[in-house]
Amino acid sequence: MRALVQRVEHADVTVDGEVIASIGPGLLVLVGAVNSDTSADVSTLAAKLVTMRIFSDVEGKMNLSVQDTGGSVLVVSQFTLLADIRRGRRPSFTAAAQPDHARSLIDRLVSEIGDRDIRVESGRFGASMDVSLVNSGPVTIIVDVVDGQVA
Repeated sequence: MRALVQRVEHADVTVDGEVIASIGPGLLVLVGAVNSDTSADVSTLAAKLVTMRIFSDVEGKMNLSVQDTGGSVLVVSQFTLLADIRRGRRPSFTAAAQPDHARSLIDRLVSEIGDRDIRVESGRFGASMDVSLVNSGPVTIIVDVVDGQVA
């Protein structure tokens, strides 16, 4: 799994002109899944997301997690994170998981984050979504999980 994690002041997802998900301070997580991803990869990613210390403490140091701050998480599936642009001018997405498998993994990620007492929202799998955000910092981190380990 590959996740692009952004610390946000707020973020929302709009589909067909309707806001379907919205959070205040927390994390916007764009996630792409590959066919070899497993439930172990999902669990590793969920644990990393909620405990990653990228929020400032009272001294301005990044010492707090979204769990520590009481923030929220917005998960948005995004297969284009797995684009292969090594050849030609058109990206290849052959590394991306088949839709049924990817949907299952993304749904499980949302569930596992919620199971950790974090308010979690999600985009609509397979829909054309407009994502709006205010990146705080800016802080943007890429997290790759392979074989149940952060790579």
